[in-house]
Amino acid sequence: MNDGTSALADLSPDDPLVQPFPGVSPYDDYVHASVLNSLQQPLTEAADEMGFLVTTQVMELWFTLIVHEWRTARDAFAKDDLDAATDALVRSRRAVGALVDSWQPIAALTPLQFNGFRAAFGQASGFQSAMYRHMEFLLGEKSATLVRAHQGDTRVHEALRDAHREPSLYDEVLAYLYRQGLPVPEHVRERDVTLPYEADPGVTEAWRHVYTGPQHHPLLALGELLTDIAERVTRWRFDHVMVVRRAMGAKTGSAGSSGVDFLRARADRLVFPELWAVRGDI
Repeated sequence: MNDGTSALADLSPDDPLVQPFPGVSPYDDYVHASVLNSLQQPLTEAADEMGFLVTTQVMELWFTLIVHEWRTARDAFAKDDLDAATDALVRSRRAVGALVDSWQPIAALTPLQFNGFRAAFGQASGFQSAMYRHMEFLLGEKSATLVRAHQGDTRVHEALRDAHREPSLYDEVLAYLYRQGLPVPEHVRERDVTLPYEADPGVTEAWRHVYTGPQHHPLLALGELLTDIAERVTRWRFDHVMVVRRAMGAKTGSAGSSGVDFLRARADRLVFPELWAVRGDI
C-alpha cells in the first residue's frame, strides 16, 4: 500500500527540489518564516504559555490583514468603486472569520493553567495592541485618549494619530450611499470623524430605503456583507469575554481594567449599528 511517503523517498539527488540553497530558502526569503518562528519567547516553564503566545501573535497577523483590507475598501468607497470595495470586504470577511477561530488553542484554559504564566506578562494586555486599535478606528470607535497612550513609541503613535484623524470605513460607506442618492443626513456626513461614531435615526432611514427596495440590488448586498463582518467582529469580542471568564473569572484585568465586565461592555457595542436597527423598522 502506498502510504504517501514514497514520493519523497524516490527523489533523486539531482532533482531540482532537493538542490542546496545558496542562502536562505526562497520560501523563507519571501515568508520570513525563520523570523516568525523566532518570536515565541516564553518567560516561564508553564506548558500553556507557548500556546498563548502563538495564539496572540497569530491574532496580530489577522489584525494586520483585516486593517489592510478595510483600508482598501474605505479608499475604494471614496472613489465610488463599489466592485473594488466589495472585493476587499469579502476578503476581510474571511479574515475576520479566521480571527474568530483563532481563539481555539486557548479557549479552554483553566484558572491554574492561566495562572501558570499570567504573572510573567505583568501589565501587558491585548487592549494595548496598536493594530487592534487601528481596527477599532476603522469601525468608528475613535479615542484620542487611546492614541495618547502610545506616545512613548513615536512610529506607532504617529500612525495611530493619522488613523484617528481619517474617516472610518463606515464614514466612507455612508458618504458613498449619499452619492448614490440615499438620504444620509448632512450632520452625519459632516461629523467630526475623530469622535466615536454614534447611531443616527437618519442613517437607519437611509438603510431602510435600501432594505425595502429591490431585493437583488448591489446596495442591499453591501448591507448584508457589512452585517456579516459586524457579526463576526461581535463574535470575536464575545468569545474574548468567554475565554477570559473561563480562565480568570471576575478578576481585574492585567492592565487594570475590570476584566470581564469591561470586555462585555465593549462587546455589547454594536458594529455598524443602523444595520441592526433597520431590521426592526421593516
